[in-house]
Amino acid sequence: MSVSEKFWEKPLDLLNSEEWEALCDGCGRCCLKKLINSRNEQVHYTRVVCRYLDQEKCRCQSYERRQILVPDCLVLDLQNLPLLHWIPDTCAYRLRYEGKALPDWHPLVSGNREAMKRGQITVTNKVISEEYVHEKGLEEHIIRWVSAAC
Repeated sequence: MSVSEKFWEKPLDLLNSEEWEALCDGCGRCCLKKLINSRNEQVHYTRVVCRYLDQEKCRCQSYERRQILVPDCLVLDLQNLPLLHWIPDTCAYRLRYEGKALPDWHPLVSGNREAMKRGQITVTNKVISEEYVHEKGLEEHIIRWVSAAC
């Protein structure tokens, strides 16, 4: 399969698997540990990330095996996308699902990751691996720099 020119403008259900994967901007925000308030379902992002995230590249170091290593790791698809209210409003999948264009900083639009880095969209230099945080201490790491329309 090949990626077609400006494929990101197509409806999501018309993307092939390679195009679907390429839509990801590589921000790493989906790898942040989240706390969800059980009373009101409000999402609180933390600066704690999965141990398998390469923080510089914002890519999973074990992408092909991620669900084996982390059974609750999300595999985003068209079926679960509408249910995931915690996805940041900067996420390309969310934007395209909502019929919106990709922002100018998105690597598919800009042609590189520099605009994304300048806009501080990635988690690089902002996070800590879960290896160094006790799960019961996640509340101490709540952040406010990730947006999500909840």
